[in-house]
Amino acid sequence: MKRALITGGGSGIGRTLAERFHDNGYAVTICGRKLAPLEDTAKGRDIRCYQADVTSESDIEALFDAPYDIVVANAGGGGAGKLASLSLEEWNTTLAVNLTGTFLTFRQSLCRPAAQMRLIAIASTASLKGNASVPAYTAAKHGVLGLVRSIALEMAKTGGTCNAICPGFTETALSENAISGLMERFDLSRDAALDKITAGNPQRRLISPDEIAATALFLASAEASAINGHALSVSGGEI
Repeated sequence: MKRALITGGGSGIGRTLAERFHDNGYAVTICGRKLAPLEDTAKGRDIRCYQADVTSESDIEALFDAPYDIVVANAGGGGAGKLASLSLEEWNTTLAVNLTGTFLTFRQSLCRPAAQMRLIAIASTASLKGNASVPAYTAAKHGVLGLVRSIALEMAKTGGTCNAICPGFTETALSENAISGLMERFDLSRDAALDKITAGNPQRRLISPDEIAATALFLASAEASAINGHALSVSGGEI
């Protein structure tokens, strides 16, 4: 049975990834900073849960008791705010969880590689274009994509792959927070705020976490062995 590690597996995209990989026959391990959401994800499924911070070198090292066939660096996040109002602490925190966390996860994967290992970063359409409202998050996700492309060249020699999935706004708590923020800031109805959030998607909708999980399962498959160093946009045509 192939082993899959998914960081940030307690909620949102990570939770759906964990459920879908498990249901497709993988032995799944998830990690996150809070144990309760992880255990909720694992309820009714044979999923291993580890409380770990992806920005902690020792925490990540402890996860790798054996090589994983699939490693999904999903943990991430960040708040909105124009550059002039962004504190150094907010900048460093955003880069740490999104970029450094991916670096530590993938570096440890390469220290204990499985044959034809698949590394997948959950990036964002913010990896592919600028966004004045989330400059730190955008910079971090651009960095993730550069890291993915660099690792892909190294892994090509061994038959492994490293790719990024770049979702648009997705049906998660992060999007709900953005919608609530617009409602409060501009005195909008939820429908009006949702319209603003989805305006960049030609399909005018949020992306489903299931669509992202299906993309990850494909990239993890043997059929995707020639896809390497790619940023796959799941955004309804936004990119």
